[in-house]
Amino acid sequence: MKKKLVFFCLAAVMVGMSSCSSSKNVAVLADIDGEWDIIEINGTAVVPTPGQTYPYIGFNKSTGRIHGNAGCNRLMGAFDVNAKSGTIDLGQMGTTRMMCPDMASEQNVLNALAQVKHYTKLGEGTIGLCGKSLKRPILILKKKVPDMNIADLNGKWKIVEAGGIAVSDSLENQPFLELKVAEKKLHGNAGCNIINGGFQTEDGNAGTISFPQLISTMMACPDMEVESRVLKALNDTRSLGRLQENRVGFYDADNTLVMVLVAF
Repeated sequence: MKKKLVFFCLAAVMVGMSSCSSSKNVAVLADIDGEWDIIEINGTAVVPTPGQTYPYIGFNKSTGRIHGNAGCNRLMGAFDVNAKSGTIDLGQMGTTRMMCPDMASEQNVLNALAQVKHYTKLGEGTIGLCGKSLKRPILILKKKVPDMNIADLNGKWKIVEAGGIAVSDSLENQPFLELKVAEKKLHGNAGCNIINGGFQTEDGNAGTISFPQLISTMMACPDMEVESRVLKALNDTRSLGRLQENRVGFYDADNTLVMVLVAF
C-alpha cells in the first residue's frame, strides 16, 4: 500500500510539471464537467489523513453551479459557462462554517482556488487549474470515482434527518424508505402516510437520483410537519453520497444536504 501511495504521489508531481500554456492541452467546458479530486496544490501532493478522502470540486456545465468539499466544509459557488474556453474564475467560492481539527489544509485549498483563472488538460482524466501566470498548475484534479451508486441503496433505510432537522425516534410512524433498485421502485412512510413510487437516475452518472413519481395515502395526522419536510426533501433530491459506512445523504440541485438515511 505504501509503495502505491508513493508512486501515486510521484505521478501527481510529474503531471504538475506540465505547462498551463501548452497548445496541446487546450480544454473546453465539457472537459471539466463532473466531480474531481484535488490531488496536488502548488506542487505538493495532497495526502488525506487516515479515514478521510481527498478534497474535491464539482462543475455542472449546464447550470454553472460549483459544489465540493475543501477537506472539512462543503464548497459552493458558480462560474460563467459562457466564458472563453479554458478560462474560469473561482474567486467567489462560499463554504459552510464547521470547525475541524485540521483547518490549515482546508485554508490551503481555498487560497489556491481563489487564484484560479484558467483550466487545461494534463492527461487522461486529469485537469490542471492555473493562475494568471500560465506556468505550472496551481491545483491538479483527478476525475473522482463515485463513493457510492444506486445499487448501494437497495434495501430499507430509516430517515433520521429531513430539511436539515433531525427526525425524532419517538414518532408513532417512523419515516423510512425501502428501495428495490432492480425494479426502480420505492416504498415507505413519510411520518404519517404511506408513500410509493419510482425513482430515476441519469445515464452515465452513478451518483444521481430523483423521485418524480411519488404518491401517498391521504390520512390527516395531528402533526404533519415531519411529513411535509420528508416529502419536500424527496421532491428536491437530485444526487446521493455516502456520509458514513451505513449512512447516506440525499442532496438537492445546489448540492445542499436535504435528507439523511441510516440502514436498518
